[in-house]
Amino acid sequence: MDRVHRTLLYIGDKPDEKLVKSLSDAAWKVVPAINANASSDLSDAPMPGLLDLTAGVSKPHLERVEQLSRSALVAWVALVSRESRDLREVRDAIAAHCFDFVTVPTQHERILTVLSQAVGMEALRFEGDTALADGAMASSMIGSSEVMRALHRAIGKVASTDATVFISGESGTGKELTAQMIHARSARRDMPFIAVNCGAIPHELLHSELFGYERGAFTGATQRKIGRVEEANGGTLFLDEIGDLPAESQAALLRFIQERKIERLGGIESVDVDVRVITATHVDMQTAVDEGRFRADLFFRLCVLEIREPPLRMRGKDITELASYALERFKDERARRIHGFAPDAIAALHNYGWPGNVRELINRVRRAIILSEGKYITAQDLELTEHAANAPDSLREARAAADRRAIELALFVHKGRVVDAARGLGISRVHLHRLMQDLGMPTRAAGDDMQEAGDPAPAL
Repeated sequence: MDRVHRTLLYIGDKPDEKLVKSLSDAAWKVVPAINANASSDLSDAPMPGLLDLTAGVSKPHLERVEQLSRSALVAWVALVSRESRDLREVRDAIAAHCFDFVTVPTQHERILTVLSQAVGMEALRFEGDTALADGAMASSMIGSSEVMRALHRAIGKVASTDATVFISGESGTGKELTAQMIHARSARRDMPFIAVNCGAIPHELLHSELFGYERGAFTGATQRKIGRVEEANGGTLFLDEIGDLPAESQAALLRFIQERKIERLGGIESVDVDVRVITATHVDMQTAVDEGRFRADLFFRLCVLEIREPPLRMRGKDITELASYALERFKDERARRIHGFAPDAIAALHNYGWPGNVRELINRVRRAIILSEGKYITAQDLELTEHAANAPDSLREARAAADRRAIELALFVHKGRVVDAARGLGISRVHLHRLMQDLGMPTRAAGDDMQEAGDPAPAL
């Protein structure tokens, strides 16, 4: 079950169309909830709600908020105007029912940020176990940067199909969380989601782990064992670190994808299995194919659709949002209260390259909460002191840093294709190559810009 419902309840007059568009782009389905029909099929998972108080308090609206709050886990965020926020009844309504409020007009990204934080805290408040907190954090996909909004749109597109999906990205970016979200938004959402880390299982055991075995198949096989592929029947099979799959298992997986049948180890009968396959890895699969470590025919079948996970260093303001969320989540692990992050910590968070991505950020913040001796987490607490003073010394250095970030983002969005990246930046390919050389960035030959006819699929 999806731990955080993607429905967003709305109570108030007709919502702003541009706001609804922004929410939709971030994968939220806005549902007017003023009438009773809206609550007939609400999930039991946490979901956000927007309460429009820009024109003041409406008694029927507040009664509806109270009714919904009794039957569902709703994290309400109030929209107020500069005039209405000073009204006593508005302040009372916010204090009684809302996680937070946002004064409008404001940038829609601010509203998206508060909604993500609200639904995450609602999950933590009602579900105390860490596993569910992880699910809430994953499903809400904290962050409102453009690359994260593009990721949400890609997830929405692939979730409506049954084609195989390949998720690429660096370690720690949340590839399994994306796979879970695809499953949760698909027609298979009520069926099993089975995850297998191919790199964590010894090669000699992986085949029997995936496809199962019959009694007597080998010494110690005293009874039949169902494999993970069969366990996922009707649902989704997620194979992480697919690049570590041994040759024997690659052949069996290819046959399964082609025929939708498997044979247990030691068995003679084929078993029909209906699953949706999602795979992921942090390695360069094209290189693995070129070097003969991975079957090209299998890779092309696994990569019908591709989703690229953005590294944390390209997510800009999401870094602060994720750090604040982690602080809120783990702050009770120490007795003294921590009020937030010191300015040098904020600078260090944005200057650091985050090779371990979101996983590393969460671990650093959690460790800092425990070790910090002050009211605010500092760069020293994060063990990032050397990154706190990385401000450019001159305008030239500041421009170079901005150029590097823009080029890195364009290359990521366009999957490394220099021609398309240059077009997106509004400059020529020659100009982009020259900039990359001046900045010490690796460049590729012009022939590398051309997508080969055999490429499996463009990234969504």
